[in-house]
Amino acid sequence: MCGIAGLQWNADRDARAIVERMTQAIRHRGPDSCGIHVEDGIALGHARLEIIDLAGGSQPMSISEGRLWVTFNGEIFNYVELREHLQDRGHTLHSHSDTETILHLYEEYGDDCVHHMNGDFAFGLWDASRKRLLLARDRMGVRPLFYARVPDGLAFASEIKALFTHPSLHAKLDPIALDQCFHFWFPIAPRTGFVGIDELPPGHLLVSDANGIHIRQYWELDFPDATEEVLTDEAAVADEVAALLLDSTKIRLRADVPVGAYLSGGLDSAATAAMATRIKPGDVRTFSIGFESPEFDETAQQQQVAALLGTRHVSTLSRVSDIARDFPAVIRHVERPILRTAPTPMYRLAALVREHGYKVVLTGEGADEAFAGYDIFKEAKVRRFWSKFPESRLRPKLLRRLYPYLPGVTRQPPAFLEAFFRPGIENPCDPFFSHRPRWSLTARIRDFYSRDLVDALGTYDPLEELAANLPARYANWHPLSQAQYLESAYLLPGYLLSSQADRVSMAHAVEGRYPFLDHRVVEYATRISPSLKLHGLREKHILRVSMARFVPGDAIGRVKQPYRAPDGASFFGPNAPDYVADLLSPEAIAKTGLFDPAKVSGLTAKFRRSPVTGARENMALTGILSVQLLHQEMIGSI
Repeated sequence: MCGIAGLQWNADRDARAIVERMTQAIRHRGPDSCGIHVEDGIALGHARLEIIDLAGGSQPMSISEGRLWVTFNGEIFNYVELREHLQDRGHTLHSHSDTETILHLYEEYGDDCVHHMNGDFAFGLWDASRKRLLLARDRMGVRPLFYARVPDGLAFASEIKALFTHPSLHAKLDPIALDQCFHFWFPIAPRTGFVGIDELPPGHLLVSDANGIHIRQYWELDFPDATEEVLTDEAAVADEVAALLLDSTKIRLRADVPVGAYLSGGLDSAATAAMATRIKPGDVRTFSIGFESPEFDETAQQQQVAALLGTRHVSTLSRVSDIARDFPAVIRHVERPILRTAPTPMYRLAALVREHGYKVVLTGEGADEAFAGYDIFKEAKVRRFWSKFPESRLRPKLLRRLYPYLPGVTRQPPAFLEAFFRPGIENPCDPFFSHRPRWSLTARIRDFYSRDLVDALGTYDPLEELAANLPARYANWHPLSQAQYLESAYLLPGYLLSSQADRVSMAHAVEGRYPFLDHRVVEYATRISPSLKLHGLREKHILRVSMARFVPGDAIGRVKQPYRAPDGASFFGPNAPDYVADLLSPEAIAKTGLFDPAKVSGLTAKFRRSPVTGARENMALTGILSVQLLHQEMIGSI
């Protein structure tokens, strides 16, 4: 895991100085060493976090007497097998680094090299003989990669802040991206939060050469049509899932430094930690985070799992004052608006990992997407049941059972539940049926937009753009598969892996590894019968059956409690930091020009009266504050 930067250039300018500045801007991603390579047409930079081949893995790396160069962020987990394959085909490898396999794979297969890689990666590869730059990003979008067209060529980097060190690039917030974030929680790639800065989407390649810039998709998440045969043998499927996940975990334990694991208290992290202890008995340290409020805290469950697995466990406590203190740093690293404070405790957790001398952790991200673990999947199933009898007042009450951890929902009267979950109920064929209630709630944040922002957006509809991006086969999939696709292809890379995973962990030079996001696991899970994933209203049924052989105790049967953190309440009270009042003041809001000062003042007054407010208000407050911080950090003082 590292930070990468590069500049393909055609003019006579100081490319080295530019790339040095870009690389320094992301040194937090790779504090162990730094490297720069410059030749005619290209400048590559690399900030290294040493994990594999500590002595021989320095970058940028080259082979073939300097004909091929690469700067690479991530890990190729099957590099051991790839080395043997390449040696059998006559290649001579001079290091034990996974980086070198990329160069030899390109030499052997060209752009198709990515199909041979099992890993989380983002890299820039320069083919000097062809004056050709290849950018590539892993299938699921674990590692970030951004780029921008500049007057003298193309600049790319692991983080946007590095691009803004280029003299021709200047930060300007993109109103459409902001509207997408305030609707879906993420910008639709390749759009980012800034005008002129693009994100290479997951599973894509970019080629820049004398013929221009060309982007193509090399991998896409796909599901069987609803009428196609799927995997239905529960015992056989459970065995295959267990075998795939065990191997996925095994190759993700490959490192020349110790590998730890996160424990949240739920099934997913318990499964990854349990498989790690099966592979390396007595040699796993686990890390977790707790909260002051019982509504968010899972400390007891975390400690129970750690004791049952026999891991060396350590935890830290996240207070509301910690969230308020760390939130500006989190926004500095995620580089986009966010509607929840949940990334902030994860930032603190990564600091704990680093304090204990670890650079790598296994985590459970991807299990809910692949095996249907989210409440939104159960919710959609109940709503479809309800849609057959839309006037029923009994069926909406089933939704109350889905959120026992949300007292604000369970205490609501039936009329509220019906109004909240009803959007789109009359149209079960709607491609966004599963997500209508969530997005309808989030879209109400638009009420806080300034007149200038409303005018700038005009008739723009983010739902129309998202619909235009859906695969052609999407309409033929089972409704659960459609909902899984929206979570896996958009929310996962656009919010979870960026804001809650890579960006906050790499702020402390900690690499996250995700066994559930091995493409073999993901592809196999798409072919499992929806009824084995969501069995009645039992989420992740087949995963629970599969993992029972590894996970002891109650974690297998525990109903999922989504990871959450205190939102708006974190920013008010006697210990609130000064920046909150400063950035949410009418003067600061007016200066940024994106929100209505009077409406924002009304929102903050509501929080000062009572920290317990509704979901809309919490998302609005967090989102507005994140935009104000983003503007201050990336554009200038407010």
